[in-house]
Amino acid sequence: MRNPLSLMQAGFGQVLRKLSVMEDRINRSTFGRVFRLEGSGHPKTVRGASFLTEIRAGLTTFATMAYIIAVNSTVLSDCGGNCECPEGIPNMCKDDEYYNVCRTELQHDLITATAALAGLSSILFGFLTNLPVALGPGMGLNAYFTYQVVGYHGSGPVPYRIALTAVFVEGFIFMFLALTGMRQWLVRMIPATIKTASGVGIGLFLTEIGLSYNAGIGAITGGYSTPLAIGGCRAEDLNDSGECTKHIMANPAMWIGIFVGGIFVAFLMAFKVKSAIVIGISVVSILSWPRNTSFTYFPYTEAGETRFQFFKQVVAFHPIQTVLVSQQWDLQGTSAAQFALALVTFLYVDIIDCTATLYSMAKFCGVVEDDGDFPRSTVAYCTDAACISVGSLFGCSPVTAFVESGAGVAEGGRTGLTAISTGFCFLISLFFAPILASVPPWATGATLILVGCLMMRQVTNINWQYIGDAVPSFVTLAFMPFSYSVAYGLIAGMMVYVVLNTMIWMVVYLTGSRVTPSNWQEKEVYNWGMGKRDVPGWMMFVRRKFTGEPAGKPNPKNVVELVDCDSTINHGSRSASAEDKEMQIQSNRTHMDYDLPSLD
Repeated sequence: MRNPLSLMQAGFGQVLRKLSVMEDRINRSTFGRVFRLEGSGHPKTVRGASFLTEIRAGLTTFATMAYIIAVNSTVLSDCGGNCECPEGIPNMCKDDEYYNVCRTELQHDLITATAALAGLSSILFGFLTNLPVALGPGMGLNAYFTYQVVGYHGSGPVPYRIALTAVFVEGFIFMFLALTGMRQWLVRMIPATIKTASGVGIGLFLTEIGLSYNAGIGAITGGYSTPLAIGGCRAEDLNDSGECTKHIMANPAMWIGIFVGGIFVAFLMAFKVKSAIVIGISVVSILSWPRNTSFTYFPYTEAGETRFQFFKQVVAFHPIQTVLVSQQWDLQGTSAAQFALALVTFLYVDIIDCTATLYSMAKFCGVVEDDGDFPRSTVAYCTDAACISVGSLFGCSPVTAFVESGAGVAEGGRTGLTAISTGFCFLISLFFAPILASVPPWATGATLILVGCLMMRQVTNINWQYIGDAVPSFVTLAFMPFSYSVAYGLIAGMMVYVVLNTMIWMVVYLTGSRVTPSNWQEKEVYNWGMGKRDVPGWMMFVRRKFTGEPAGKPNPKNVVELVDCDSTINHGSRSASAEDKEMQIQSNRTHMDYDLPSLD
């Protein structure tokens, strides 16, 4: 008689074999060919991409992004939404019972809106671009929307409804810029070394988030006399400035996050254990749910009791009641000025923030080309723009690509199937919000730190040899975490780059190149001109139709293609000749995102 352990091992092995057979069939099917999974027979099969790996990577991305369901709703509800605070109420209605009831209803609406918006946006983006990048309401952008545009409880310069109108219109402006090639040109205006530094800066930004209290392990806090201070205390031991008054580095929840969510996950990653990040987040969450522990997520406090009552519902769906389609279209007088202010503000912040994030994720995937662009960028930007406008209809701040997608890439995600899996998880979370909103921040904080570590590897690609490239790059990567904004970091780096290099250029020009800085020959070539490669494929198609110009030799880059992270072209058994390689290089340099005739 076989012992139970042997029977369990045999049964587990049989399940794995069946899963392997199922995965192989899916990879070789039409479905696998659409996403270019390995073994699908597609000429541009993605190396290492398989169905179960993509699903697992999608779950990983979702696990690291699930916190936005609770965090985004909390941040946006601080602006008050459609709740009205009458004049004369002290503390901006902070202690007004009626206003707080309205805010609670607003927060529940925003939980549903956040999950639905992230799900639909990620599915659409993954299908159209085949990139493993998930979309959702941006965390930095929601804080900017709440505290700098609308203001705490509506105390800012722009009312909530007008701000949503500005976000809606902004999405269409983004789409226009993408379709005309202007947005891609604006991206290329950013020097390559600055764009690389932005990826490193985002990694540091993620690390800071992972170390903080709101979405991390709570190892650092704000200080009274210093910008940052050591943390690790319980929330009740924080003073008004956010600094620990006692019990520094004594919070058990922080240490659970460090050892289980951080060191243990890194140990699993060292041995290439699949789903290491998901395992870490799940274990920390399960350990934090019992109420009789010192690191429970449901302490016997008013806030803990509220979370626990929501958690006990397990399955619940809350329909959106107060924020759906809340735009104000009657823009006259003061309203028109407020609308213009919000539109311009969101336009410049969003275009920089989203552009930097998308580029960094494409760089992390390894699909950025020699000209600084990534394939199908027009489709990616247009999809993002459409989601921005749709998001405003849900009452949310601008949608953007999430840097947490890097966790899914690190887990093996290579195609848009990863983003689609993440999107479906968000849609499912509409009915399981009580559980998914109960993942404690110290369960995901260490994961964000690990992703930041992986993104830091790009720092070696920054041009440190020439001071005109090194200083702006350092300013970029330093300002992102310390200003808590991707956009401000990129603005600071660009400002330093322009001023410093203009001064150097003037000296070189006025002296006839007799006086040049050291390592002048090491500087990166900067070309901000708009050339033929910036013209979208649909414009080239229209021009050929009206002028009768022949399309010329077919170019594999001029067709609608689903981009693959770490993709390779299958040339069969024949090695590519030098001429073939040169043609491929020229194709990459002159590629356009799509050409309408190829759809047939």
